Amino acid sequence: MKADDYVKSAVRDFEDKPGKTLWIPLPASKRVKRLLVLGSSKGPISAADFRKIIQAATVQLKSAQFRSATLDLEAFSVADQDGYQTTRLATAIISAGLYRFDAPKQDEQPPSRLNRIVLHVDGRSRASAARAVRHANALDAGMAFARDLGNQPPNVCNPTYLARQARSLARAEKTSCKVIDERQIEALGMGAFMSVTRGSDTPGKLIIVEYRGGKRGEPPIALIGKGITFDTGGISLKPGPAMDEMKFDMCGAAAVLGCARAVIDAKLPLNLVAVVAAAENMPSGKASRPGDVVTTLSGQTVEILNTDAEGRLVLCDAITYTERYKPKVVIDVATLTGACIIALGSHASGLFANDDALANDLLKAGDFIGDRAWRLPVWEDYQSALKSNFADMANIGGREAGAVTAACFLARFTRKLRWAHLDVAGSAFSGGAAKGASGRPVPLLFQYVLDQA
Repeated sequence: MKADDYVKSAVRDFEDKPGKTLWIPLPASKRVKRLLVLGSSKGPISAADFRKIIQAATVQLKSAQFRSATLDLEAFSVADQDGYQTTRLATAIISAGLYRFDAPKQDEQPPSRLNRIVLHVDGRSRASAARAVRHANALDAGMAFARDLGNQPPNVCNPTYLARQARSLARAEKTSCKVIDERQIEALGMGAFMSVTRGSDTPGKLIIVEYRGGKRGEPPIALIGKGITFDTGGISLKPGPAMDEMKFDMCGAAAVLGCARAVIDAKLPLNLVAVVAAAENMPSGKASRPGDVVTTLSGQTVEILNTDAEGRLVLCDAITYTERYKPKVVIDVATLTGACIIALGSHASGLFANDDALANDLLKAGDFIGDRAWRLPVWEDYQSALKSNFADMANIGGREAGAVTAACFLARFTRKLRWAHLDVAGSAFSGGAAKGASGRPVPLLFQYVLDQA
């Protein structure tokens, strides 16, 4: 039987729908050993169906025992997308799906790894496909960097480790890294930051990575990440079940460093500042107490009603510090509130902003790359929940609208800035059997920065 007839016979009863797959072993005489048939539909397919198709293919590729594969992108026509967009989307899905963390296990042999994927495109699309692959490879490096940071155990990934990893980025051209220690943090007047890190024996760090790919003096895009490398809740101690997942409380920091890695690798022609507020939130004789009042770098005072609302305390001082770079925009990223998980689950990150154009650009970037966000309000109406009898504000606003009042707290430090806040508490990591860092929102952030470039 000829190879073509053999394939036709094999697919005769195949259910040709997005998400369905079929392996066909080919004759030994053929250079291609196996053919993976992907279900589709007639005519142009939607971006959602294309995602489903590529995700199904990735599941099969991850378990396959071979080193290379070829994906025929010419076989797909995706509605409202050109070759560049289709290539970017396919490669983003594949690279995210093929990620593996080299966990420190002694009883497990590493699986055979697919390490090369060839994309087949029409010759007329070669230039745009090459550009898409270049951007995809940069995003893949940034995603892996962020996920590796998130997946490290908390006895490895502490503020000092984050600083060391950030310094590794400064080996690239046009890139530098500065690390500010606790003595300097206190001298600067970052009382909110110090109220969190003081309870830990592991010193906190403010980490700044600068990439200067744009013109001298051009305002940078500033990304700020919450880097709580372990969050016990402090004196307001968290319950024991699932506390191990609090190692993921630095995934905001991992995301901004991962985005910086992607921007550096892609050599984008703009300026970027990535700021990481890194600390542990631990209970001790030096830890903050509920009822303490601290003075922030901005001069505003905060009554700490709950020491488990610590992310906003390190972030508010980091936001004020970032003003000195005169940024074009500021985007902070944090696993900030459980309330955001209740509101949006794991499918979308919560987006808050004081600038409609910035919010729309971020939403558009997320929709394109499949790393979506949903905008929630930071209306003045919610600010009354933060009222304190003893300070300019309290650090929590009660049970209602917890994600919103947390964003409203941060908004008090952004009056001079075009600002957006991404609450990634539900999207940055998974629990249960699939436990691990997702790398989100690196795709959204990188796509946004790419669009600006």
